[in-house]
Amino acid sequence: MYNDRFEPGHEIVLRRIWNGKIYRVTTAIVVQDTADLVAIYWGTGYPLKVAKTPLLLANETNQELKDAQWGGGYGEVIMLATPGAAHVVCGFRSEEHKLLEWYINLQEPLKRTADGFDTTDYLLDISVNPERTKWRWQDEEEFDQAIRLGNITREQADFYRTEGENAIRKILTGSNIFYSYWENWIPPTEWKIPKLPLNWDKI
Repeated sequence: MYNDRFEPGHEIVLRRIWNGKIYRVTTAIVVQDTADLVAIYWGTGYPLKVAKTPLLLANETNQELKDAQWGGGYGEVIMLATPGAAHVVCGFRSEEHKLLEWYINLQEPLKRTADGFDTTDYLLDISVNPERTKWRWQDEEEFDQAIRLGNITREQADFYRTEGENAIRKILTGSNIFYSYWENWIPPTEWKIPKLPLNWDKI
């Protein structure tokens, strides 16, 4: 297991993997990597490799990862992960750094690699307003579909529902100072859009 922490400004890749196959790759930059918190940033134009999530497929197939770029409805993301937790909290912001929403992504705890972190996304998410006073479940239909297909077990479904409920309580009652800091954090102007490393597909 790779144990070294990344320095702030280090370019990494976040990969989603299921049954030993990569189905999404995101280039990103480390903001903080400590025993208590891993904070990662990516923004408009950052390279991606994308395929349909295999958890929504009835049969496992070899999918081609297609080149893409981060953008669309959100300009940038600051991802906050507590080491060992089965979720992350993302601040989705505009290109002008204005917070649009907090987003709880339910997933396997981040697994550290030589080039970044790996995880598996379990589809179910939670959207929270910027003031952290209102929330709603997201992608429940996809979550239920993956359960019907047998790609998410009932035990996993119960676990991630409970994880989500705990994460909601945590974000609604969390420190205003903590969330205000990350809401207003600005990436250094010298940071450039990263490139995918040559060995991004090494498992």
